[in-house]
Amino acid sequence: MHINFFKNTILLLGVTILYLTNESNSQTTNFKNTDPIILGAQQTERYLPILKNKNIGIVANQTSVIFNPKGYTHLVDSLLTLDIKIKKVFAPEHGFRGTADAGEYIKDGIDTGSGIPIVSLYGANKIPNSAILSDLDVVVFDVQDVGARFYTFLSTLHYMMETCANLGITILVLDRPNPNGHYVDGPTLDLKYTSFVGMHPVPAVHGMTVGEYAQMINGEDWLKEGVKCDLKVISLQNYTHSTSYKLPINPSPNLPNSKAINLYPSLCFFEGTNMSMGRGTENQFQVIGSPYLDGDLYNYEFIPRSKIGAKYPVHEGDTCKGLNLRNQPHLDYIELKWLIDAYQNTSNKTVFFNPFFTQLAGQELLQEKIENGWTAQQIRASWKEDIQKYKRLRAPYLLYPL
Repeated sequence: MHINFFKNTILLLGVTILYLTNESNSQTTNFKNTDPIILGAQQTERYLPILKNKNIGIVANQTSVIFNPKGYTHLVDSLLTLDIKIKKVFAPEHGFRGTADAGEYIKDGIDTGSGIPIVSLYGANKIPNSAILSDLDVVVFDVQDVGARFYTFLSTLHYMMETCANLGITILVLDRPNPNGHYVDGPTLDLKYTSFVGMHPVPAVHGMTVGEYAQMINGEDWLKEGVKCDLKVISLQNYTHSTSYKLPINPSPNLPNSKAINLYPSLCFFEGTNMSMGRGTENQFQVIGSPYLDGDLYNYEFIPRSKIGAKYPVHEGDTCKGLNLRNQPHLDYIELKWLIDAYQNTSNKTVFFNPFFTQLAGQELLQEKIENGWTAQQIRASWKEDIQKYKRLRAPYLLYPL
């Protein structure tokens, strides 16, 4: 496999797409700030001294860029021009280009321009072994997250921290904003259901940046045998959890815009059902449907087709009846109504849920409550105590105002 992703500087069309608005919501402080966010990766003066004359590995994908007034440059490109010795690039789920399907096996490769090896962290190497990291001094983690427990980049971070801790390798997190960082919601993971889509006892929407979350992994002794990673975080400037942030680069192939990213925490639960979330269409995570819903109640239709990032979509070639959610208001909570209604109106309830649903929920209770007729309000109320407990847990690790 040959990848030449960071060979050239990529020019943006028009002005850089980073833009901010400040807003408050029911769970955040009304903190006003009109200064632009400065990403961790942009603050080279803070982290170059850590990297100089060291052997470096970088966990990166298409979002790992440094912005400038005319466009952006990939982090790897920038560091190479500054004579940083990059020995390996590590690719998380969806690959280094970010075009692979969710769950698709990612292969190792070589960048044809620089000759730097690219090592997959998805597939056989989810847990990087010591041999892969043994020649490194520092591993840089710079990947855009979306704030949901089941988004696997946090699991990649956990395993990289764990291996680095055992080898005495420093982890340097270049922090980025959380587009869903303005709220906390959802069921808390029961550790007996730990998997790559959920490794820690946190709600489905955790309300932390990657840098904050890394500090919590370290501080709560979540690494195997309680090992501690030598962790350094280059924090954001001019950011609060109530700051609205539009991602300038899609974090994965099926999150194409801000609406999909905002709906993702609510709609990802459908991955554990016989429903489609629009994979194989142009409206991924903005529509839901299946051939088994009542067409009189669900009059929106779409047909999933094989495409990049969705080679084998659920219900490929079939007409799905469902809902178009593209005009939904911006959410600051997990909306369960769509899931509950779909279960109640499917033609065959016995095959609506599949085992993956419990992994996504991180517990069995959510499915049981839906099957027993609980309302969305009742279910969300049942999370309240666990969410308050979690907020107390995360408080010491927060780097930014709420």
